[in-house]
Amino acid sequence: MIPFLDLKKINQQYADELKDACSRVIDSGWYIMGNELKEFEAEFAAYCGTKHAIGVANGLDALTLVLRAWKEMGKLTEGDEVIVPANTYIASILAITENNLTPVLVEPSPDTYNLTKEGVEAAITSKTKAILPVHLYGLISPMAEIMDLAKEHELLVLEDCAQAHGAEINNIKAGNWGDAAGFSFYPGKNLGALGDAGAITTNDNELAQTLLALRNYGSRTKYENLYQGVNSRLDEIQAAMLSVKLKHLDAETECRREIAKRYRTEITNPLVILPKLNDNLEHVWHLFVLRSEVREELQNWLEKHDVHTLIHYPIPPHKQQAYRDWRAIHLPITECIHEQVVSLPLCPTMNSQAVTRVIELVNEFRV
Repeated sequence: MIPFLDLKKINQQYADELKDACSRVIDSGWYIMGNELKEFEAEFAAYCGTKHAIGVANGLDALTLVLRAWKEMGKLTEGDEVIVPANTYIASILAITENNLTPVLVEPSPDTYNLTKEGVEAAITSKTKAILPVHLYGLISPMAEIMDLAKEHELLVLEDCAQAHGAEINNIKAGNWGDAAGFSFYPGKNLGALGDAGAITTNDNELAQTLLALRNYGSRTKYENLYQGVNSRLDEIQAAMLSVKLKHLDAETECRREIAKRYRTEITNPLVILPKLNDNLEHVWHLFVLRSEVREELQNWLEKHDVHTLIHYPIPPHKQQAYRDWRAIHLPITECIHEQVVSLPLCPTMNSQAVTRVIELVNEFRV
């Protein structure tokens, strides 16, 4: 069986380091808001090239808290519009609606699955106050163009980097383009913790200080609460695990890029549509997603031959019960993407024989 992702095998590579880090935390007697968190925040900020990294409980909280902080700072008010790709994972939308802001769903490029400058520009109105580009599947959005539009229209930019740790354009990493960015360290991410975890990056000192309070009950000084905050803290053990994993991230990314390069160049079956990108070296390939009009048959064929695939994601946000008021909205590109996408195995521990087998089976597929 070729698994979609073998987390056990990935983490076994660093088992001794992870166990040592865990023991260090246990022996310290300090488990929340301690030195492990401070060290990881400094390391991750340096990695992304930002002034600040603020650890939080998960990736959804990272996005939600940035928007909340901008409201506290007077930069956003309830009802303001936030442009977001319509085909994103629902977390991007939840962060907007949780803050009583208005998502404006924009069709993505069918080639890259990300926002385009033209799509964003057409969606801007007098109520637009922010853009939330999502680097979906680890493919970085056209950030230079998006930032030009944001500057022209005086809009805030919050990057959703949940799947894009280390992606970059012109040596500027994801998380260092916008005014702020949210990261997830869910175990299956390119930089995965051994539990839920997340972080926010920013170069804005005021925003960082606001976020440090909001994540900790709205408090900077114990028992003094500036805001009606939340409890969203990255704990010491997960911070220690992430410091270990961060050291190996670039090497794992290179493995992902090599597998993606082989898929892109060696899969030739006309029944599948590959992502069309200018330069895959900028991307980090959290997922390798292709499309097929006969997706179910393709999945069944691969499963029959012991290759595990997944669908990211089967139902678009505007068709979910959670947003049932939007069900009359018709977004043909987004709906086509969700009906056709299938994700192939892409794991940094895959050997060349496994990659070859996946390629051969996709190319042999017929209906």
